[in-house]
Amino acid sequence: MLNKKFSPERQSAFEARFEAQKIAYGPVVFQCVRYAWKRGMLQAIADAGESGLSIDDLAHDGRWTPYVLKVVLETCLSAGVVLIDEGRYALDKTGFVVLTDPITQVNIDFNHGVCYQAMFDLEAALDAERPLGLKVFGDWPTLYQGLSQLPEPARSSWLAFDHYYSDTSFPEIMPDVFATAPRRLMDIGANTGKFTLAALAYDKAVAMHLVDLPGQLAVADTRLAEAGLRERATLHPTDLLDDAAALPGGMDLIWMSQFLSCFSEAAIASIFRRVADALGPRGQVLVLDTFWDRQQYDIASYCLINTSPYFNVLASGNSKVYESEDYIRLARDAGLQLVTARDGIGYCHSLLRFARTEQ
Repeated sequence: MLNKKFSPERQSAFEARFEAQKIAYGPVVFQCVRYAWKRGMLQAIADAGESGLSIDDLAHDGRWTPYVLKVVLETCLSAGVVLIDEGRYALDKTGFVVLTDPITQVNIDFNHGVCYQAMFDLEAALDAERPLGLKVFGDWPTLYQGLSQLPEPARSSWLAFDHYYSDTSFPEIMPDVFATAPRRLMDIGANTGKFTLAALAYDKAVAMHLVDLPGQLAVADTRLAEAGLRERATLHPTDLLDDAAALPGGMDLIWMSQFLSCFSEAAIASIFRRVADALGPRGQVLVLDTFWDRQQYDIASYCLINTSPYFNVLASGNSKVYESEDYIRLARDAGLQLVTARDGIGYCHSLLRFARTEQ
């Protein structure tokens, strides 16, 4: 397990007060920086190079008034996104990251398109342990029932966020998935079928079993048919929050990627029990997930920790980004023992392999 710390050795009282103001004005800074990126201000400044642009230069073509430019760019200046020298704005390093770094852009879009309005209800959602912020999009008990019906740009932002973090890991983990030569492989939380398609392409003999809610499986069904792989996949529409919903048995391998973090500890314990029952002889379980305690860099831990409020206010009300020991403990209680753990996969994933305790 990797140990992390997030604060300097010491902060002066003045430094601490400044950091506190950054928190207080965080939502304002976020929106101004996003505006500067989305509306092309940052790109215009970047195109000018080190010489930069004055407010008059930027206002010349009429895209923005001097007033708007001053409001937005002064906030960007306070955040280190731009710098100013003799009245001319140039891109600072943070602005370069905002303008060019895909994962930063995915995170900004996700927090704006999916989380921002809902976060107003975080206090009530935490108190009730229910996703009370979800009402900004629709009347569903959790986000997952309404995922296929989310309005734009929320749906595209959610999918880009989910896939950007997981897809980078798929090519790297396929040898792990097929290390035991599974013939019957279950993808729990199959979503749009991206992993299933990758697995079917990797191994021509494997038969896939997809488990998810009907809305998600309908999308996966279409994608499998379009790829000509529908005959090698069986769909199992299942609400895993229903403790009585059993899983098909005799599986050589059960795969769960960025899935268990959608549930409370009690629900994860129930899922692990049913997963253990669904394993065939010498069957194993692979869990690919983002654990904030297993990151090499503080920046990854920071992003993961601060994704947990999304799970509360929007996704389920009672789930989060977990520590790895939480999964290991809950799996152990279900009769599964940790076999191996591998970190540093993709951007921030770890792969936990479990087998039945008696094996």
